[in-house]
Amino acid sequence: MDTTLLRPGLRLAVGVSGGADSVALLRALTERSRELGLAVHAAHLHHGLRGQDADGDLEFCRALVEQLGVTFHEARADTAAEARANPATSKQGEGIEEAARRLRYGWFRQLMAAGEVDAVATAHTLDDQAETVCAKFLRGAWTEGLAGIHPVVEFQEGRILRPLLGTTRAGVEAYLTGLGQGWREDESNRDPAFTRNRIRHELLPLLEGWNPRLREHLAQMAALARDEQAWWQTKMARLGPQLILRGRAVRGGGRASGDDLSLDVTRLAALPPAMQRRLLRYAAGELGAALDFAGTETLRTLALTGRPGQRRELAQGLRAERTPRELRLTVEAVSAAGAGDAGTVPEYCGPIPGEIHAPGFGLRLQIEVDVVDGQPVGDGKSVSGQTARLRNWRPGDRVRLRYSSGPRKVKEVLERLRVTGTGRSVWPVLEVDGRIVWMKGVEVEPEAGLAVAATALEDV
Repeated sequence: MDTTLLRPGLRLAVGVSGGADSVALLRALTERSRELGLAVHAAHLHHGLRGQDADGDLEFCRALVEQLGVTFHEARADTAAEARANPATSKQGEGIEEAARRLRYGWFRQLMAAGEVDAVATAHTLDDQAETVCAKFLRGAWTEGLAGIHPVVEFQEGRILRPLLGTTRAGVEAYLTGLGQGWREDESNRDPAFTRNRIRHELLPLLEGWNPRLREHLAQMAALARDEQAWWQTKMARLGPQLILRGRAVRGGGRASGDDLSLDVTRLAALPPAMQRRLLRYAAGELGAALDFAGTETLRTLALTGRPGQRRELAQGLRAERTPRELRLTVEAVSAAGAGDAGTVPEYCGPIPGEIHAPGFGLRLQIEVDVVDGQPVGDGKSVSGQTARLRNWRPGDRVRLRYSSGPRKVKEVLERLRVTGTGRSVWPVLEVDGRIVWMKGVEVEPEAGLAVAATALEDV
């Protein structure tokens, strides 16, 4: 167990499901709480799945924490309803997993926001890390994806810690056996409808026939990718603004203000391919688009060998044009028809409180309500349990900016941000009960009792 993630005085909740990993983490931290100076809590979310088996998990966790004498937090969620409500979780199996994860982390953040605890520890192991990296590899991922599960995730409300990432599942079970401590088995962990289960029970054992240390090596790959990604993020934050040109070049020199982003093709060609790819992805990200490998290579080819006047259209409305000296990027309007196809941005729905996973915008949005004595307060009380909608802005939309005297047209706000012309055609807003409570790039006047936080997709 990695105790370097912990500090004396920390009020730490262990996310406990009743499975071996979380039970082992709770037992280990409870036993060492005095030595480490921790105030250990336990947190269990009943996902509303698996019927009596899930009820049994809850009763097991209640009995365990009573035996250990730690504070227990419990809550219930309707995961199936969440999966149905959100287009991002439409695939059976994978959708349920994603919905459960969003609800679970949303609740952890509520516990931290309410001041119940300072941080939450989850019992992800080295085996979980290997399975995650393998899944990311199968889907196709950059270094941010291959980084897998991060040991620490920072949220505004507090931190999620993973002290067992260097511990194997076999080691966990051996530890519990030595204590004489039982645990609960989740039969859904063997259901082949879930991608992770097929990786765990079919693919990895097959690959270990070639390399018995495969899981260890995948975990090491994640550590390398994490450090590589952190370095690139720092590098791009410094170089991106220096190398990306804003607005269109005009005759006689200078640039006209506008939403275009351009890169000088001569300067781009002088960079190593790795830097070229990162810079192109950074530029696309500035326009709200996420490039895959094929899209990145399309832009590289256009920039390095294309002819002036050549154009390319990519997903999410991203368009590229080769001029004599530059590669110019813009975002064009997308059609609401055929939502979910390449080049379109669908609407995404999620519960309050909860999380919205929006790959079309490259975002996750966390929606929370303030809670006092277990009850939502302010406007959070009126909207709690309702559905929030993340969508593209529309003409006529109005938003109240923080410290402004009244609502302003979204169109005018985008103009103030110098997001004009085609570049503003894809700009996400979050609507709750007919009101825009969040908008990308600005600070919206907070609704009493309601908070919204956005992160990039690979951050969590």
